[in-house]
Amino acid sequence: MEQIQIIDSKNHVGETVTIGAWVANKRSSGKIAFLQLRDGTAFFQGVVVKSEVPEEVFQTAKNLHQETSVLVTGEIREDSRSKFGYEIGITNVEVVSESHDYPITPKEHGTDFLMDHRHLWLRSSRQHAIMQIRNEIIRATYDFFNQHHFVKIDPPILTGSAPEGTTDLFETNYFDQKAYLSQSGQLYMEAAAMAFGKVFSFGPTFRAEKSKTRRHLIEFWMIEPEMAFTHQEESLEVQEQYVAFLVQNVLDHCEYALDVLGRDKEVLKTYTKLPFPRITYDDAIELLKKNGFDDIEWGEDFGSPHETFIANSFEQPVFILNYPKAIKPFYMKPHPTREDVVICADMIAPEGYGEIIGGSERATDYDFLLEQIRDHGLDEKEYSWYLDLRKYGSVPHSGFGLGLERTVTWIAGIDHVREAIPFPRLLNRIYP
Repeated sequence: MEQIQIIDSKNHVGETVTIGAWVANKRSSGKIAFLQLRDGTAFFQGVVVKSEVPEEVFQTAKNLHQETSVLVTGEIREDSRSKFGYEIGITNVEVVSESHDYPITPKEHGTDFLMDHRHLWLRSSRQHAIMQIRNEIIRATYDFFNQHHFVKIDPPILTGSAPEGTTDLFETNYFDQKAYLSQSGQLYMEAAAMAFGKVFSFGPTFRAEKSKTRRHLIEFWMIEPEMAFTHQEESLEVQEQYVAFLVQNVLDHCEYALDVLGRDKEVLKTYTKLPFPRITYDDAIELLKKNGFDDIEWGEDFGSPHETFIANSFEQPVFILNYPKAIKPFYMKPHPTREDVVICADMIAPEGYGEIIGGSERATDYDFLLEQIRDHGLDEKEYSWYLDLRKYGSVPHSGFGLGLERTVTWIAGIDHVREAIPFPRLLNRIYP
């Protein structure tokens, strides 16, 4: 008898199969036991009818505890009432390992309790759906960049300098010198782009920001492409194509997960239409001022309420272009006709999810970069290799970074970024 996974049920309708699963929930009457089963690929229902199985099988099914692992055998059949669309008519239940007093019951639990039990909370249908969407975004990311002939390059996690030039760094000892956990792989991607043309990295980054907002994590994952011989306008086209590609692939491959989360798929479809709208920082400030936002002045960065209002003024993700030089990192290319802004753009997601992409054209002038490094109080020796890139065949180049967890949060339609990563690291949490 073949052992299958739940996700493959559609290929075995009418067949008798065995499935290894856990009991997520159960209910029973005197004559029928309904088991909600999960095997890591999906959730679906198992039905045990007392008159159709030996008495010991029915009693075993009726007395199963939440999260007991089992091998169930039975016939796969279609079930139009289920989100998954199939169920199994169980003829035998074999207990693999019993579970008693499982802490996360079907009742409501507080966030702190659930986060303390994150290692178990991942088993729930909602968390399972979110991780399926995260996985699809990762898979689609590799597809997109491979299709466009990017080379995957892995930057170091331990660095001797700060790409963003900030103090929000985790410092550690690297033998007899200081080192930091990476807050971005971008500078290394610039070096790689000079060797391979178009590259991308995908890895963990760390920001020691003392922030408790629903958009911030201490440890998160970034996708950071870099492209040689590419100006900002071309980079923006890649960015919007990439994001639309991610949304479309989630729509194509995660219908079940989106249904579990109650995500409006028609709304998501609007995010696949290109091009995305664009607005300058100057115009964004003016828009806010006209609508009662007196708490922000030109030269200041946007907060969550500002980004949310700007995003809600459009029906798709929106690019905000050309931020003030003073609030952006040292490596961005200055605007050709203005000294106060740089050639950059942030992509703001709709529905109040904030910035999901930050990108820019990179400065290529050696003297300008050296001056910027000095003005930002950075160690010239630590950045000498970066300056070398402007000495030996420098070319126009652009890149961007997409935050994976913020993107998952937005596409999945969930409230907090902590649910978008398997084991979140927050200001007050490093357990489990």
